[in-house]
Amino acid sequence: MAGRERVVRMSVEQPLWRALTAYRVLTLVYAALLAGFGHAKYERPWVAVAFLAVLAVWTLVTLPRVANAASCTKRFLGVDLTVALTGILVTPLADFDAQHMDGPTLPSIWTAGSVLAFALKGGWRWAAFASTLVAVANIVERGEPSEDTFHNVVLVWVASIAIGYVVEVARASERTLARALEIEAATRERERLARDIHDSVLQILAMVQRRGTALGGEAAELGRMAGEQEVALRTLVSSGLVPTTRVSEDSADGAVVRAVDTDGTESPESDLRSLLAPHAGSRVTFSEPGAPVPLAAGAARELAAAVSAALDNVRVHAGPDAQAWILVEDEPDAVIVTVRDDGPGIPEGRLDQAEGEGRLGVALSIRGRLRDLGGTAELISVPGQGTEVELKVPKVSRGKAGPVR
Repeated sequence: MAGRERVVRMSVEQPLWRALTAYRVLTLVYAALLAGFGHAKYERPWVAVAFLAVLAVWTLVTLPRVANAASCTKRFLGVDLTVALTGILVTPLADFDAQHMDGPTLPSIWTAGSVLAFALKGGWRWAAFASTLVAVANIVERGEPSEDTFHNVVLVWVASIAIGYVVEVARASERTLARALEIEAATRERERLARDIHDSVLQILAMVQRRGTALGGEAAELGRMAGEQEVALRTLVSSGLVPTTRVSEDSADGAVVRAVDTDGTESPESDLRSLLAPHAGSRVTFSEPGAPVPLAAGAARELAAAVSAALDNVRVHAGPDAQAWILVEDEPDAVIVTVRDDGPGIPEGRLDQAEGEGRLGVALSIRGRLRDLGGTAELISVPGQGTEVELKVPKVSRGKAGPVR
């Protein structure tokens, strides 16, 4: 969606599913090699061959089933565990001495893959259930279980439960991270909307209030009402509850220009000079390098909007007779725009006070924009000696590098 940051989610458990897929194939090969090297001890080798053939077909055919959590259904897990348990229980049919020796079962360590699938799918509780059934099957298969049998059973039980618990923790962390990213994206969108409102509706309401007060009469009443609406809207802006359309005001002559966003394509880069040159006038001096200053289209537009907000502050706070200068510097790794005026300057603590009152021009229209672009906004003001705002944007900016909607 244009104008919104996309939150890209990547499952933290997906590598575990890929590892499980590889594990099942490797343990199938291992079980086949064990049977091949030990075929001489089998009283009924055909039982081992038949089971391993079924196991091989099942493993290869069901590889897509263990590719992710969605395809690994409960029904598949049940059949898969049944195959593993069957292999354990039929081992004595192929090898009569299996009940009296601590040799491997026919599926060998392939069985652990089935238990791990339960752990990845359902967490530690599912893992405990599957590993308990495997433990019972191993004990039944041995008849008279030895110390090694109990050791192996406990090892599989503890390992599977631990992995299942880790998976649950990873999922909870993933959900927390996704929520945090969504909140961050929503916050950035809210700040963008607040900047647009500040650059449009709030400026117009402030202008109506000032001109209405100056004219007096019925116009003064309109100005008072506009002032009340400005205060109310600033409160809503601070809470992030108000959407807006793009409207900008040229405070120099009071003309209102409405800009309608479109979905059309635009150049990936813009010459910053062309966006800043219209500000030049009798009271604004514009100085540029004399060569194009290319910048990503969205970044250039946001930087130009920040410059416009700085000039608005000059007109409002430095007075109509204040002189302003815009200087553009094109450095190898960044573009720097400096806006300076010869006004009375800003008293110490005034910016913090204005932000506390909901007047977010510097905080949002200037600093917020530059922060989103990965840049910085430095404000230097000495009472009686004017104010200087330095805006610095890296050539490869993060955040809204593309078109800003």
